[in-house]
Amino acid sequence: MPSTPPRRRHRRPRRRLSVSLALAVSGLVLAGCSSEAAGPALETGADVPDEVPQETVLRVGDPATQTALEVSGLIDEIDFDIEFANINGGPKTLEAFRAGALDIGAVADIPPLFATWTDTEVRILAARETVDPLEHPTYALGIAPGTDVADLDDLAGKKIAYSPGQAQGALVLRVLDKAGLAQDDVELVEMTSVDDSFVNALGSKQVDVAPLQPTLAKTYLAKYERDGAATIASGVRDDAWVLYAPVEVVQDAHKAAAAKKYVAIWAEAQEWINAHPEEFAEAFYVEHEGLFPEDARYVVEALGTFEVPTAWDDLIARHQETADLLAREQGHDDLDVTDLYDRRFEQAIAQALGAGSPS
Repeated sequence: MPSTPPRRRHRRPRRRLSVSLALAVSGLVLAGCSSEAAGPALETGADVPDEVPQETVLRVGDPATQTALEVSGLIDEIDFDIEFANINGGPKTLEAFRAGALDIGAVADIPPLFATWTDTEVRILAARETVDPLEHPTYALGIAPGTDVADLDDLAGKKIAYSPGQAQGALVLRVLDKAGLAQDDVELVEMTSVDDSFVNALGSKQVDVAPLQPTLAKTYLAKYERDGAATIASGVRDDAWVLYAPVEVVQDAHKAAAAKKYVAIWAEAQEWINAHPEEFAEAFYVEHEGLFPEDARYVVEALGTFEVPTAWDDLIARHQETADLLAREQGHDDLDVTDLYDRRFEQAIAQALGAGSPS
């Protein structure tokens, strides 16, 4: 029997983005609208201050962590002014950065690369990975009804949904690389992954294969499994998640001090999510995202538990492999991702999680 698709329920009001920031991100205001004074310049490599001046404002786009902070009570440990924006995803976050309307965003590992390749200088301040990432993938490969794809060896000659500037696009390139296939061995159908666009493309057989997040995979099978639709594992890691910021944030002593405190409390919030999956499912996926409780539990279980690395060498090495793959396959300049990681924040996270100093 096909699974029941995730359903939406009425959402209760929650604290939202300030009106001025919402307008900036939507394009109705094209310039940053903060009236706060900039802090003193912080030299590259200089120690980040511990104290945050009272007038400092940090603007963060990370709805999931906002929810965890509020429900856990960890938000009470933030002793400076923080404005949360209901923004997620690479394109919206980068738009907000360029509008001067956001200080920190939470995204997969691909957006910082594309920000750099499109002349927006950014720094990565924190990272999160999945425990047992191949057992709890972020994406499955949706297979269109009637398409003969049982494993990665069957992808040759197939039409595959491809979003070059998004995490789903990088996943497709990783999958092809693992399968020993070149782009010319398949037909990449370029489209943006928004809402259920990939589900519709699969259902209408516009494409044969498309990467789907857990909720979309469940929706897709519920609609089309009776017609022969299926999903298969991608077989590659897709779990990297980072906090990143425009370089101006870490060059401002006041903002950088606030960011250092935030990444520490952010790391604690990820541990709280692991320890309280049912509370998080109810607060974020039900109350914020509008899913019904059974679907919220499904998503949390599918995504598994998270870990926050307190030493970044392995993380950076994997990110470099991704950057090299994208540069080669998409024609970008070579990029040394080490330059993107501000390792001063690695120390703050290690201390917050009791891991001592990273080597």
